[in-house]
Amino acid sequence: MKKIALITTSFVLTPILLIFCILYFSFLTFSHNRSGLSFLPTSNVAYAALPGSENVVEGRVTGDDARVEIVRQFFRKYNSELEPYAKDVIIAADKYGLDYRLIPAIGMQESNLCKKAPKESNNCWGFGIYGKKITKFDTYADAIDTVTKTLANNYKANGLETPEEIMKMYTPSSNGSWAASVSHFMAQLQ
Repeated sequence: MKKIALITTSFVLTPILLIFCILYFSFLTFSHNRSGLSFLPTSNVAYAALPGSENVVEGRVTGDDARVEIVRQFFRKYNSELEPYAKDVIIAADKYGLDYRLIPAIGMQESNLCKKAPKESNNCWGFGIYGKKITKFDTYADAIDTVTKTLANNYKANGLETPEEIMKMYTPSSNGSWAASVSHFMAQLQ
């Protein structure tokens, strides 16, 4: 019997308590906010203006930026001294309309990105090297531009664009391993 009385009392007191709380909070709100339309307490807080232009960070991301970073990271991964020339690769590729991945990939295949290049030649691409004849360049930037230009004018212009097609003229004695390696390294540059 005590349980029934306790349950009945809680069913009666709960709605009364809820009504009391609503009225009490309404009173508090009304006393602070004379419009009486809000149940939320208000305060006298002053809000600052939005930050000025001195706090704005601006930037621009382009496809060129991504390609430079991809090439730079590829050079870094293989600890190549060509790392500072990543932008030169992109500039030359765009200038001559060549796939930007081709020059780093050929450099990796031919000289392990300059580690096995003839000394003081700046020629990491096996370009114009036949027996004792070695084509030398003043700088890596000159080499990148010349090799890219030659690939565009003498290869791509004649329909030789893929590593398999280029191999026929660039290194005709290869059994296909040159093209497979260049393709492998190009895939790493995506």
